[in-house]
Amino acid sequence: MLSAKPWKLDAIARLLLSLIIFMFAGSLVASTIYYVGAGGKVAARFFLLGSSALVFLGATLVLISRRWTLENLRWRLIVLMICLYTGMGLWAWAQKIAGPAPPGHPPWQMIIGTLSFQGAVLLLSVLFVRWHQVTWREAFGLSNHWHQAILFGALAALIFFPVASWLQRASVELMKGVLHLHVKGEEQLAVQTLRHAVSWLDQVTLGAVTILLVPAGEEVLFRGILYPWIKRAGFPRLALWGTALLFAGIHWTAMIFLPLFVLALLLTGLYEKTNNLLSPITAHAMFNALNFTMLCLQQRAATPH
Repeated sequence: MLSAKPWKLDAIARLLLSLIIFMFAGSLVASTIYYVGAGGKVAARFFLLGSSALVFLGATLVLISRRWTLENLRWRLIVLMICLYTGMGLWAWAQKIAGPAPPGHPPWQMIIGTLSFQGAVLLLSVLFVRWHQVTWREAFGLSNHWHQAILFGALAALIFFPVASWLQRASVELMKGVLHLHVKGEEQLAVQTLRHAVSWLDQVTLGAVTILLVPAGEEVLFRGILYPWIKRAGFPRLALWGTALLFAGIHWTAMIFLPLFVLALLLTGLYEKTNNLLSPITAHAMFNALNFTMLCLQQRAATPH
């Protein structure tokens, strides 16, 4: 059974707000690459706005990481709101100048997006456990029968992989036949990203990001932090179903929503069973590895020789 976690509300708020800021910063970096790579005239105003936005967002991060007391709460909250909204406003202005992104999904786009979300989660989690004065082993049970936890996770992924494929096909048929919705190709974004990964280095990097960084970051956030916090607050059902819905929803693809939702329930069950976050991380990593391998094989077969 999963042990109780002493996660505090202020630490959760700091983590989530900091994560949002990292995502804004990642979007700004991607827009900068878009703008320069498009080959157009580089506007000094864009870089001035972008760098200013990063300064204000960075100042917001510094304020979030500081210790807050009742004495400094009012003025720090005011300064934080000024820095946050100024940074977001400058970000929106810079994005407007940059214009729409060019077509296609190059590998660096996925890498930047992953670093600004899953990578940021891992970075912020270092501060998160420090705020609670616990170690990573204590926070996520990493030393609790870790051999058994990894084995359970690997077996669960192998069993669930064909089930996920069936759930995805069933979702597509439901949307087409019953709901009469038009759906696109099931792996369109991933296929386009792999198509642009022309070098072996790009492919290895995408594989490492997909198999290692993404599962670790998402499991720490959804299973390691949010699920036990909501459960301890007295809402075990909301913790289970809510985090599963959120996990499936962040992938922004309707046709894989159902398999990812069921996967999230499975990953939560593994964490509850083993009391070790290595179990859902292993299952998530192996599930991604199987999907990535299958996608690479399909892409190779479709490429003319």
